[in-house]
Amino acid sequence: MVKGSSRMAKTRIACVQMDCELGRVTVNRRKVVEQIKRTAEQGAQVSIFPECAITGYCFESLEEAAQFAETLDGESAEMIARTCNETNTHAVVGFIERDGQKFYNAAMLVGPNGVVGGYRKVHLPFLGVDRFLAPGDRPFKVFDLPIGRVGINICYDVSFPEAARVLKLLGAELIILPTNWPPGAWRAPELVVNVRALENHVNFAAANRVGMERGWNFIGRSKVVDCNGDTLVEAGDREEILFAEIDLAESNNNHIVNVAGAYEFDRLKDRRPDFYDLISKSKS
Repeated sequence: MVKGSSRMAKTRIACVQMDCELGRVTVNRRKVVEQIKRTAEQGAQVSIFPECAITGYCFESLEEAAQFAETLDGESAEMIARTCNETNTHAVVGFIERDGQKFYNAAMLVGPNGVVGGYRKVHLPFLGVDRFLAPGDRPFKVFDLPIGRVGINICYDVSFPEAARVLKLLGAELIILPTNWPPGAWRAPELVVNVRALENHVNFAAANRVGMERGWNFIGRSKVVDCNGDTLVEAGDREEILFAEIDLAESNNNHIVNVAGAYEFDRLKDRRPDFYDLISKSKS
């Protein structure tokens, strides 16, 4: 047990690397539910699904994508919540969120008691459905779950070090990254995820999709990385489920001692924010 806490020392995480079908929400939703049940049977406390797992990603217009969008408390969330209640687990699932007249690339965080919250992708590449959606309009947030403190980014967000850094400063012990990496994004699983984990001393779990969609072949390579930047498990390029057990609370031990009195550092205390003003200035 973690000292002073009722949660277990290690959390079992599942990254569900799946294919999904463009616009076939009912099919994708059913697949997500079936996989939550499967991962729960194998002890997963939280199951992570790819970006836009409910809808697919390669839409050619907002009009095409909008017909498959849902509210955060929509039918998909209700169905996933029932499953999380039955299995006493949490899930993070990518979808297209409708809020009034705006549409977002989003992820829902669902638990045994229903929807815990959501995240809207802040950084949008000129790719797929992101070409037509609104950028995330809410501050980064950390969710306090029974397993620990969890933050969410989506795909391209990982390319911006500020996104993960803010979540770390907010107390995140695990950053969850639903993603849709095409071939040109291979450096993200190869390099970037591990760097974000290392530079922030935070655990990272990335769930990518696989399969072909309108000429785009998604590369898989989902992975779980610990707070030292070491890869614990990594997938190939086919459908599979990754399981990893992580001591989330270890990410709070920011003072690293390699050689006592000779080689120590703390990536939070050693920061020099007074030199970083340029980062916070609005782009021209």
